[in-house]
Amino acid sequence: MKAAVAFVASLFAAAHAGTVVWNGSFDYYGSANDFNNWSWANQVGEYQYYIHGSGPVTQYLDVSTAYANPGISGESKGLKLSIDQTSTWNSNFWRTELIPQTSANLGTGQKYYHFSVKRSSTNPPLFSYEHQVVFFESHFTELKVGISPNQTRLQWCVSGNPKYAVDFTPDVWYNFAYDINFSGSTVGLWASTGSAPLQRVFAQTSASTSTNSADWHLGVLAFDQGTAKEDWYFAGVYVETDTLSTNLHSGNSGGSTGTTTTTTTPTTTKSSTTTTTTKSSPTTTTPRYSTTTATTTTTANGATQTHWGQCAGIGWTGPTVCASPYVCTYFNDWYSQCL
Repeated sequence: MKAAVAFVASLFAAAHAGTVVWNGSFDYYGSANDFNNWSWANQVGEYQYYIHGSGPVTQYLDVSTAYANPGISGESKGLKLSIDQTSTWNSNFWRTELIPQTSANLGTGQKYYHFSVKRSSTNPPLFSYEHQVVFFESHFTELKVGISPNQTRLQWCVSGNPKYAVDFTPDVWYNFAYDINFSGSTVGLWASTGSAPLQRVFAQTSASTSTNSADWHLGVLAFDQGTAKEDWYFAGVYVETDTLSTNLHSGNSGGSTGTTTTTTTPTTTKSSTTTTTTKSSPTTTTPRYSTTTATTTTTANGATQTHWGQCAGIGWTGPTVCASPYVCTYFNDWYSQCL
């Protein structure tokens, strides 16, 4: 029980522990026109801007304090990103996307890709068509809407297969961190809404993890055949290494000191231990999960899951019985864990 309490505490600790290796804050940009300062001959700014339609930059991008995520500290602006019938690039797909402009290696060791995304009831997505959102070119991990089993939900996918989903409600900020172990070829997901700290919603799972540091697409690619413009909103974009910051902050914010806790990353492929530096959150957040015991069944081969391992959830095919004395503890429909 003490171990379970310590683990839950570590999930909700306010952590500014990681080292930012690329900062995608939109505070860098005075206006959308500043994205045009980038070119292959003049690689300036935080982003490469070349995947867009034939219209002016202001047709597809806008930066403003009105688009900021108020739950993120250290950042004053957010991005409105639009797609429409003119925003085709090298295909018939509707797409507007930004690529990190950096000399840092974003594809080695342990990395956490942070971002927040929102939609509005004005110019909403056309959910009858697939949308790929914030993806790597190999699509080993990404968000999608407009796909089965529920087209209106925001779904996190690994190699095209949905692993986690959440209702995509207008004017709610959805915060994510792709938890990528490039050395171990695994990926997991941390998520929250509003100003709540990130919590793990899916354990590490095998994936063909790779990037050349210039193929992570912040934006939207839609298999669209509609006529209406769509607006998407992004904030809190950065990549950190080694340890995860669960508190919401921008890449502008530096690390800070506090209580040091050690947590074990749940994984079905490889065990890894990380040390996380945390500090107390200025606000009290009610946990968004239940600690009831999940219903389990014995697997055919009688295998049991170890401490911290995943033991249940939609699509889970691994062990569903925990080794004694641990019990399978429900977090959400997609993830339960041996605690």
